[in-house]
Amino acid sequence: MNFQLTEERQMLQDSLRRYLSDTVSPEALIEATDSETGHSETLWQGLAEMGVIGALFAEEQGGFGGAGFDLSVVFEEIGRAGVFEPLIESGVLAGGLLAELGGEAQADRIEGIIGGQILAFAHAEPGARYDLEHVETKAARAGDGWKITGQKSVVGFAGVAEGFVVTARTGGDPSDTDGISVFFVEPGEGVEIRDYAMNGGGRAGEVSFDVTVPAEALIGPERGAWDALERANARATCAACAEALGLMETCRALTVDYLQGRKQFGKPIGKFQALQHRMADVLIEIEQARSAVINLAGHLESDRVTRERHVSASKNLIGRAGRLVAEEAIQMHGGIGMTQEYALGHFAKRLIMVDHRFGDTDHHLERFIRLSAA
Repeated sequence: MNFQLTEERQMLQDSLRRYLSDTVSPEALIEATDSETGHSETLWQGLAEMGVIGALFAEEQGGFGGAGFDLSVVFEEIGRAGVFEPLIESGVLAGGLLAELGGEAQADRIEGIIGGQILAFAHAEPGARYDLEHVETKAARAGDGWKITGQKSVVGFAGVAEGFVVTARTGGDPSDTDGISVFFVEPGEGVEIRDYAMNGGGRAGEVSFDVTVPAEALIGPERGAWDALERANARATCAACAEALGLMETCRALTVDYLQGRKQFGKPIGKFQALQHRMADVLIEIEQARSAVINLAGHLESDRVTRERHVSASKNLIGRAGRLVAEEAIQMHGGIGMTQEYALGHFAKRLIMVDHRFGDTDHHLERFIRLSAA
């Protein structure tokens, strides 16, 4: 198998890395963290103008990419820079479901997303933990439309979203895969948001829905959203894993620079054999993580069981590797690595939080065992 990037993807990687290197600084990250929106609006518009969001969609959907390796290229660079823009929430999850379930009817909304419009994906619920199929929010027919009632948790960038792609149950029990439908809901009366800052950057919100929407708010077939939902979640997990790989690379680079510059007993501490061995372990873990991301990106179009096994195997490995890299980087830096003024603290914190998104290591280990036994 050829692991080299195509010419188009190499150009995308080079231009995105150059843009982020010129635009993003530790001060800019702190400013975005403290802002009311939870991200940099200037950076977000810059990514849209570069066409980066378009790389998340296939040509027939209005983009120019959409494959697993397009996702991995984009999000590795996003992680390397440590930025926290709503690419996964708006482009991969909300946009991905609209593109797959809505088809031509949602073409205008997809065009808006590619142009920089932010949509939020409202799916996770207070009692669901990491179970994707757990949906208690209900949608019932009300005249010519639908009445949606329920609460969604940790809805990324809910406070700045121009619309919500919401999962709701139109049939079945709360843990059934059958009976899940997807709706488009505009913010306004009947949509209450409790906004808060996320650990590691960005903002999210607890969103309560008690709203009536028109019939055309239903996206795709009634009760038939599960397969598309699972595919979108697999793509989002791949994006998160690639982002974690980029975060690891930056943690490694910052640590190497520190080991080469910090001196004890008249020589750089990077000369000490014990620290060299620990750094070697970090490098091995990063290369294993890179292999996992490549495997997952290459299997997103495989059959369901194969794809989901790679999702769980990769997420489990990324969670373990990310924790080790973050902890070792902090340990080798000492106290300065935990300070807000030093860049490593942000990257390590964001890397640790990757494990808690789309299922942690324990969840995916158990899921991998179940899928392998099926």
